[in-house]
Amino acid sequence: PVCPKWRDIRKVSAIQLFTNQRLDATQGLREEKVDELVEFLKGCCEKGLAVDIGKAVFTTTLNLLSNTFFSIDLSTYDSSSSQEFRDLAWNIMEEIGRPNISDFFPLIKALDLQGVRRSLTTSFSKMLQVFDKIIDERLRDQINSKDDVLATLLSLVKQNELTLDDVRHMLIDLFVAGTDTTSNTIEWALTELLRHPEKITKAQAEMEQHLGKGQSRSIQESDVLKLPYIQAIVKETMRLHPAAPFLVPHKATTNIELRGYCVPKNAQIWINVWSIGRDPSVWPQSESFTPERFLESEIDIKGRDFELMPFGTGRRICPGMPLAYRMLHIILATLLHSFNWKLDHGLNPEDVDMEEKFGLTLAKVQPLQAIPLPR
Repeated sequence: PVCPKWRDIRKVSAIQLFTNQRLDATQGLREEKVDELVEFLKGCCEKGLAVDIGKAVFTTTLNLLSNTFFSIDLSTYDSSSSQEFRDLAWNIMEEIGRPNISDFFPLIKALDLQGVRRSLTTSFSKMLQVFDKIIDERLRDQINSKDDVLATLLSLVKQNELTLDDVRHMLIDLFVAGTDTTSNTIEWALTELLRHPEKITKAQAEMEQHLGKGQSRSIQESDVLKLPYIQAIVKETMRLHPAAPFLVPHKATTNIELRGYCVPKNAQIWINVWSIGRDPSVWPQSESFTPERFLESEIDIKGRDFELMPFGTGRRICPGMPLAYRMLHIILATLLHSFNWKLDHGLNPEDVDMEEKFGLTLAKVQPLQAIPLPR
């Protein structure tokens, strides 16, 4: 339920962190990090090496967020640090999303029979150690203060609008939600495209028409408005493979009846967006990857249309949606504009493993391994 603390944190997110003004100001930073991804992929391209797409994009989004928040990189493409952070993020998402007997029998919640609370405490503690070190260094180095998100958050602490504990846990929420979900969505998008290579050709033709061929110039966020097919691919990917199969749970504040069913007070309510996205009564050929369905449709992913709401809707819509929207489009467009792609080990498109790894987020069980080729 809504409380004053929730309102304060949402207000900070909406007014201080994800305004169009701040996002426009950091556009160059995002494009710089995407350019670094391209340079890494060029090296793989020259050597004929396959790329773990999810891991590479995770490193990009991790550094993009860490530079936006802290003005530093947290990882490199050839280090294990991004994988360690990703494992922490995934463990958190998996444990939160795992069916927990305590949700059905609250009286035994304190016993933690499945060890969910213990596992989450360990993962949160490890992640907080990373953020606490950065915060402590910033607090000691007041002279060389930077104009980034952390500086904004610490100024709010000084004004007693937030506590340091609020900042620490906001960082966990933003980094866990902002890195894993973006990399999963890009991985699913490229997987679907490699299974339907004619759609890669169509997307590349659209970009060549507006931007020129190959690496003639970098993709900019302003270019996305001229690329309706890229936007359609993102929508179709999030319809079939929403970053989170369930939205953030709600709670009934009173006993209510819904279509003949009694929903008792304090019951958790989960919205299954994965199921909504595959509902054949809403989506013709619902299991088919067909971005073209959105070219003549006004349905969007920004919470206005209940048929497609991967970020949620209403007061509890994902506060990081404006940033995620920009990141998804520029990364996907860059991957397709800069390279051709083929599956590793000569795998046939129809043989690509599409099994989903269930948690609070929806990842692939088998990571996508693809080889970038020159255009």
